[in-house]
Amino acid sequence: MPKNMTKLPLQLLCCALLSNWAFAANPKISLDLSGADQRSTSEIIVQFAHPPTEAQHDKIRSRGGFLRAELPLVRAGTYSMPTSALESLASDPEVVYISPNRKLRGSLDNVTAAVNASAAWDIGLTGAGVGIALIDSGIALGQDIGSGSVVYNESWLDNNNPQDLYGHGTHVAGIIAGSGAASHCYNCFRNFQGLATGVKIVNLRVLDQNGEGTDSNVIAAIDKAISLKSAYNIRVINLSLGRPVYESYTKDPLCQAVEAAWKAGIVVVVAAGNDGRDNTQGTNGYGTIGSPGNDPYVITVGAMRDMGTPTRTDDLMASYSSKGPTMVDHIVKPDLVAPGNQVVSVYSSSGSLLLSYPGNNVPDSFFMNYGASSSSFAYYILSGTSMATPVVSGAVALLLQSRPSLTPDQVKAKLMLTAYKTFPATSVATDVTTGVKYVSNYDVFTVGAGYLDIKAALADKTKFSGTALSPVATFDSGTSTTAPVCAEGYVCYTLPVSGSTSLWGSTSLWGSTSLWGSTSLWGSTSLWGSTSLWGSSDTDAGEATLLTINGEN
Repeated sequence: MPKNMTKLPLQLLCCALLSNWAFAANPKISLDLSGADQRSTSEIIVQFAHPPTEAQHDKIRSRGGFLRAELPLVRAGTYSMPTSALESLASDPEVVYISPNRKLRGSLDNVTAAVNASAAWDIGLTGAGVGIALIDSGIALGQDIGSGSVVYNESWLDNNNPQDLYGHGTHVAGIIAGSGAASHCYNCFRNFQGLATGVKIVNLRVLDQNGEGTDSNVIAAIDKAISLKSAYNIRVINLSLGRPVYESYTKDPLCQAVEAAWKAGIVVVVAAGNDGRDNTQGTNGYGTIGSPGNDPYVITVGAMRDMGTPTRTDDLMASYSSKGPTMVDHIVKPDLVAPGNQVVSVYSSSGSLLLSYPGNNVPDSFFMNYGASSSSFAYYILSGTSMATPVVSGAVALLLQSRPSLTPDQVKAKLMLTAYKTFPATSVATDVTTGVKYVSNYDVFTVGAGYLDIKAALADKTKFSGTALSPVATFDSGTSTTAPVCAEGYVCYTLPVSGSTSLWGSTSLWGSTSLWGSTSLWGSTSLWGSTSLWGSSDTDAGEATLLTINGEN
């Protein structure tokens, strides 16, 4: 979601819902439906114990509803029906969960340098052969994104029109695969090339001209990406979009869809959200990760500021980047951070963002000697975790071109292990409009495992096996009460950056003694439960196996 757009107050909605979690009248009906006007009609997603048939559809028809679309990926359907009939429907033993067909929004040179992309380019990696499903507002083809880069188009809007009427999807596509052609000239001193110019993009449009969409369309697009996996070697799904968390990820149909893609062998990369400044609940932006970024399977990405320089040593956290732990489930997120502030990428002349923010146009003089100060009509600037997400998606494509056999879990573990972990203790950002100052603490709920480093990921020879679900944060009662509180019930310290016994130590993924032992970040009782990072206390312990690390030949 672009930072400078109107946003739903995610933290306010989430916390209000969480405070009433124990008082839900019916556990099969989401809380945001329980207070709906009984005289109204609701558009809902109903998840069933088994894929719905005409028998299930008829039960809804008998209650005055009708089928809008089937969602086989999550054993569900989208229906419109009288709100007054929801309780009756929930009594059906075949019904697992009922939720609204919720609205969601897209999450709005130095970037590639900061993550060491040139290390991949220098050895000929471009992401060639890898397909990326871009589920967004569509793509406007032009000089930097040609028809050869986009191998498939489908839209769930405007009579299957795949064109970008917003501008967000084109910008995201440019970060992944833009050729930088408009910045290739004898007079140019900056090059706005994307991370992985050789990838093939599957353009799945679900966001309209206002950057808005629905759960059902995103789920349908994810299902389409899975079905097209073999045809276009889709190994990555980019979701620079999200909405507030309303229930556990185990019930959220959007989360169930991204898990299905992950289990089908596709790396799912999701924006964390842009609510890190939200202090409406007194948490200083903690607990604001959106859905489906709250799902433990996916790679959830926060945003850094590149500070206008190609070196990463001066880069700082974007104060608006959403922080963990996640609402309801307390999953530790984000998983990684990447450059997302003031990112220059491809301009869409048909997008409505241009009308809303004309000042974000990039003039010729920004990248061209003796260039005019008027708009180049080639590039546009956006900020947000939406922009950081395709940086990671592009990096995943480069890694998969180099190592096609890597599983989604191995990709996630490798990127987290090799992430750059040298940060200051805190930094302060000042809002240029209001003058309000925001402090960022560089803890695990803010930067996750660290800053994406493509060079380190490509060089790493560690072999991972098992699953890489993001773990659950548990309260450590043994920690000093004087430690800074970063979210209610959770203590956060400065992220250790070196040393064999620290959280991110040199001898293993999480340090040589134990993940959260007596000398590590979270004190003596451990953050993740009784065994280790991916052990028995994991939220999905029934199918999770221990993530082990072995030397690789």
